[in-house]
Amino acid sequence: MNFKKRSRKTTKVEIYSKSDCHLCEVAKATIAKAGKLYPLEIVDIDISTDPDLFSTYREQIPVVFIDGRKLFKYRVDEDKLRAILNRLQ
Repeated sequence: MNFKKRSRKTTKVEIYSKSDCHLCEVAKATIAKAGKLYPLEIVDIDISTDPDLFSTYREQIPVVFIDGRKLFKYRVDEDKLRAILNRLQ
C-alpha cells in the first residue's frame, strides 16, 4: 500500500514584542515549541524600532497575529495555539 504524506501549509506567526520583556520571551518560547510540530514562518517584530508600532502596541505586548489575525496579547495559551494551528492545517 502506498501512502502519500499530507502536505501541510506553512502558517505565518507575527510576534510584536521588544527586548527586556519577560512575557514576550515566554510567548516566543511557546510559539517556538509549537514550531517543532507545525510548519511556521515566525516573524519577530521589535516595536521599539518604529514609533508608530511602539505607540500602538506598547501596553499590549506581546501581541501575536496568526495568518494576519490578532489572536493573542499578553500571553500565548499553548493549548489554544495548538487548536488554532490544527484547524489551519
